[in-house]
Amino acid sequence: MKIRRRVLGGAVALAFVLSGCSLFDPDGSSSSSQSPEPSPTPTEFEQSFAGDVSGEAATVTVGTKRTGAAFAADNIGVSFEATDLADPRLDPAKSNLDEQLKSLGSPALRFGGNALDRRTFWTSKGEKPTHDEETTVTPDDLKRLKKLVEATGSTVTIGIPLGTYDPKRGADMAAHAVDILGDSLVGLAIGNEPNGYTVDDVPGGAVRGKGWNEAEYVKQVEAYAKAIHAKRPEAPIIGPDVYDGAWMTAFADSSVKKKAAISQHWYQLYECDSTQVPGRGPQAANLIDPVAKEAAKKNLGIGKSKADAADLPLWLEETGPTSCPGTNDTSLTNASALWAADYTLYAATLGVERMAMHSMLGACNGGAPMSLICDPADHGDRSNSFQVRPNMLGLRLLAPSVGGEFTRSSVSGGGNISAYTVVKNDGRTLVTTVINANDAASVGGNPVTLSMPSGFAVDSASQVYGASNDVKSATQVVPANPLSAEVPFSGDGDGAGASVSAGASSSASPSDGAGGVADDGTLRMDLAGSSVTVFVLKTR
Repeated sequence: MKIRRRVLGGAVALAFVLSGCSLFDPDGSSSSSQSPEPSPTPTEFEQSFAGDVSGEAATVTVGTKRTGAAFAADNIGVSFEATDLADPRLDPAKSNLDEQLKSLGSPALRFGGNALDRRTFWTSKGEKPTHDEETTVTPDDLKRLKKLVEATGSTVTIGIPLGTYDPKRGADMAAHAVDILGDSLVGLAIGNEPNGYTVDDVPGGAVRGKGWNEAEYVKQVEAYAKAIHAKRPEAPIIGPDVYDGAWMTAFADSSVKKKAAISQHWYQLYECDSTQVPGRGPQAANLIDPVAKEAAKKNLGIGKSKADAADLPLWLEETGPTSCPGTNDTSLTNASALWAADYTLYAATLGVERMAMHSMLGACNGGAPMSLICDPADHGDRSNSFQVRPNMLGLRLLAPSVGGEFTRSSVSGGGNISAYTVVKNDGRTLVTTVINANDAASVGGNPVTLSMPSGFAVDSASQVYGASNDVKSATQVVPANPLSAEVPFSGDGDGAGASVSAGASSSASPSDGAGGVADDGTLRMDLAGSSVTVFVLKTR
């Protein structure tokens, strides 16, 4: 009996990888950063394995009891530098940026970053910027952004420069943003990371002197908000766009009106000189080590507690794998795809209602290493065809979960495996995402038993994977398709590695060692290591 499993090894396997046989986005379209679509287009879900499946067996139990947390379109998002507002390629007619963003659903968009307070100059009157390094942003740029927002269905937050204190100019920018972006504008952030205004080791250096603190920040933010609301009384204000909880309290307790959210920044790996694994240094292994979740729970918990105290939602307006410079190797690894999917879902279960992974419209070679997308043109040149990186491939798999409410799912055994489930469509659809962070180079994969609620069957599966956690710029994508009629399973029982029909009519028992769907509703199959797999379950 034929087993639907491919083991990558030797020249044949290399040819398979390079051929792009499974390098597609979850919606079935090919990514501009991947190989062309093969012919014929795959019609069944088919994995590739880096070696024989030898990992620990796992059981994923899919529950239907809701936890109260939800996964919305805004939980998948992209943060850009404010200077990118002046980039003509925001116009859908000028590049494929809108298409790449739409592959995430209708992602949250945010414009801010260090460039906001140090290199962004707003004018609606044609003035020249004060400093040569500044990028001029005008109402025409916001009109171009409006085209992008209309094409993607996204909501957007805009940063108002605070680096150079000028409430009048800030209010003018805010008023234009409100008028042009309309209902798609959900927040105005006054300044970016004001707790770092006296730090010299950021681009452009310090923008405030000694004596700058939370109290001084509040005075200036209140002045800006007052000027903004004098022009547009309903303008939504978010803040403080920092990691530090004390600054969140300061913003929450300020007299700023129309507060829309507490906005937090946090990066998973920030100890730039550390080489400790597990730890918080910029090593790929640290992205997917279980302690990463512990750190996320602790640090995002700070923001959630401050938001709850202020009766406001928590928005993670700027985040990413690492805040350290020059970490291309970590950012390009397959581990970053696994991390992006796991971290995004986990943050949503903790109560984060909006998230944006920090990026920029720079070059793939020499640009920001952690950016979700990049320009393949030589550094210093520009093209109109953006490519995606592994972390964005991980995020794309989450689009089917949008609009769902989390249910209680559990994982038993399996080593480094996580799972999340959301329920949608009035309870008729469950979407279960399984992150197998066990290194494919070591274990090949793991035999997994997916225990489904009564009445549900697997409608389709999709996956991103790599030959290892550390492989760079080689994350592959298997598009959403029905399961093969023959499913491999290397778990306990007779005939390890045998396969049976994955259809609901299979008569396999849970203990006979065969893969497929058993009478009790469990699906047993080998799941590739170094992968994220999304199972869409529907009522029969």
